[in-house]
Amino acid sequence: MSASLNITAATVDPALLDLPWDLPLEDWPNDTIASLPKGISRHLVRFANLSGYVVAVKETTTEMARGEYDMLRTLQRLDIPCVEPVAVITGRSDASNDPLPSALVTRHLKFSLPYRALFSQQLRPDTAGRLVDALAVLLVRLHIAGFFWGDVSLSNTLFRRDAGAFAAYLVDAETGKLYSGGLSNGQRENDLEIARVNIAGELMDLEAGGRVDDDLDPIKLSDGIVAAYRSLWTELTGSEIFSSSERWRINERVDRLNALGFDIEELAIKTDETGSRVKIQPKVVDAGHHQRRLLRLTGLDTGENQARRLLNDLDSYGATFGKSNMDEEMMAHEWLIRVFEPVVKSIPRDLKGKLEPAEVFHQLLEHRWFLSQKEGRDIPLSEALTKYINDILRHRRDEATVIAPPTGSVTVPIDVVEAADEVNWRDRV
Repeated sequence: MSASLNITAATVDPALLDLPWDLPLEDWPNDTIASLPKGISRHLVRFANLSGYVVAVKETTTEMARGEYDMLRTLQRLDIPCVEPVAVITGRSDASNDPLPSALVTRHLKFSLPYRALFSQQLRPDTAGRLVDALAVLLVRLHIAGFFWGDVSLSNTLFRRDAGAFAAYLVDAETGKLYSGGLSNGQRENDLEIARVNIAGELMDLEAGGRVDDDLDPIKLSDGIVAAYRSLWTELTGSEIFSSSERWRINERVDRLNALGFDIEELAIKTDETGSRVKIQPKVVDAGHHQRRLLRLTGLDTGENQARRLLNDLDSYGATFGKSNMDEEMMAHEWLIRVFEPVVKSIPRDLKGKLEPAEVFHQLLEHRWFLSQKEGRDIPLSEALTKYINDILRHRRDEATVIAPPTGSVTVPIDVVEAADEVNWRDRV
């Protein structure tokens, strides 16, 4: 270990001292490395086992490591979906006392995957569309917080399954900057254009490797993030003018935002000089409407769409068993111990790493509906659970633990292209 090794962390895990910081990251031994899929990065990144969990270690400069560590901590305080910073390692040197790059250590986001690992053979248009939609939601949340990303891409994002959709998490904040006064329209449009071009390039790269469905159009999909972003941004921040006799539209606007998964913490309401016209505009919006409600009622911390699905099942439980008039918290507790927890406990131990419990429950409900439609009868949850475990879950790949070979150097053949024949994918965007 380097004599001058410095570790900067809010809470230092002593096990950090056991990692081989005196070796270049590319030379770390296999017994230290965790075999997890990783995305494309401009820096060398490897996963390592640490105190029962996995961390990502990225070699970079001291300034960039400290800057990104501080930025990720700030984003976490703002409740932005991102990876958790663990430590900054500086003062590294090898056995010959030659300096080694500093390192940023972040905690691996369990059950998350880079976009290239979310499909086994070919990327289908619907999957790509859901990834782009998730990234659009993340970008809107970042911009509302005043964060300019500067390098928006699928590669700089991790994705978690979220009840048929995906939830996106920021991984790389190296180029980001937070503006206390918010972003200008020009800054937002710049980030959006970066996203459009990068996504097109990433999908074209997959297209060139034969890893996308023939029906997938990289340009159309990359344009999709622009439309999805602008639609959500307008709904969350746009003003609305109506007659003072239509004050019900205030509650309607709040309900629409709640349905999208956002709460309004501050709403500006103005009337004109005559008092006949009313203008409303959300000033402060906060994502996670359904997450917070489910957490308050049950203690379950899930994705937004998962929370929405579980709350729907909770409401159905109340209606089915005539408990709609019961206190909401009491009914939620009863649903938790009689419905949700028995399902989770029924998952065999060797299958628990396949998916998050909330995602398992969502997929079980989907499978139960499918079986009921197929057989023309109401399938009991217990029967559906048995079939789901044996026919679906058992055959899924494990998304919580090791699912890829150890990271390392890979030699691949490279076709040499004459300069005159070379095509820049940016010219197609």
